[in-house]
Amino acid sequence: MDDKITIIEGPTPTFEPIHEHPLTGMQAWTGGILETPFLYDLAKTTLRTFNGQALLERCHRTWREKSTMYLEYRDRIGLTMQTPILAAQSVQVDEGDMLVLWVRQDAQEEEVETDGDEDFDEDQFDL
Repeated sequence: MDDKITIIEGPTPTFEPIHEHPLTGMQAWTGGILETPFLYDLAKTTLRTFNGQALLERCHRTWREKSTMYLEYRDRIGLTMQTPILAAQSVQVDEGDMLVLWVRQDAQEEEVETDGDEDFDEDQFDL
């Protein structure tokens, strides 16, 4: 399975939303990788790894083959989840190799709060 990076042990990854640029609405380089007829959010996660460069090469090889690379992990209740990886970077720190992944996630719908005091007219709807 060369099209997946699987988190075998450790906590559920933390996905940090990519903050939008005030003028363009997104970071300068993210516009091209998110072009799609569907709405998605872009998030970043950083993972500790044994060999970040080897995982980065697997990503590059999969992308050269015009395939999708996935991050596979377990969510907070233990279900196996997958999310497409859009970009990756291997970083060396004092503690060892780190892999920075930019992943695509379903767009989060904004919740609209109401105070519950609106008048509801049942005659507006045919029941």
